[in-house]
Amino acid sequence: MDTKPPLPPFTSETAAQKVRMAEDAWNSRDPDRVVQVYTEDSRWRNRAEFPVGRSQIREFLVRKWAKELDYRLIKELWAFTDNRIAVRFAYEWHDDAGNWFRSYGNENWEFNEYGFMQRRFASINDLPIKADERLFAWPLGRRPDEHPGLSELGL
Repeated sequence: MDTKPPLPPFTSETAAQKVRMAEDAWNSRDPDRVVQVYTEDSRWRNRAEFPVGRSQIREFLVRKWAKELDYRLIKELWAFTDNRIAVRFAYEWHDDAGNWFRSYGNENWEFNEYGFMQRRFASINDLPIKADERLFAWPLGRRPDEHPGLSELGL
């Protein structure tokens, strides 16, 4: 069977690595890449949507990134245990009218023994911001290593 290292049980180091890998994948805005870390029957709660399985998750991500333009995300490890990780995150995006937002949230992740995420629960709030209040202005794609994280930005 395929695996998605690092595998549970997590340590501080491997949990942080898993979080950064997820951030990098989501910043790619490539639904086909992102869905590969979830089990075939993964269960989500994202705002008021409850996709189940890779196909529904992929459809969700396609809709999300069609609406949330110039999306840039930072995730930070909050806590972990054997096969679970809690994450806080913020991302910036704008709609097709040019209105900017910073979305804040928390996620709870549960992994199977092969390192695939089988459950993801996200709670998210959107804050309208002005374009000159943006903090996530790196070129689209992976956040550069030297760019501050959430704690360093005071978020």
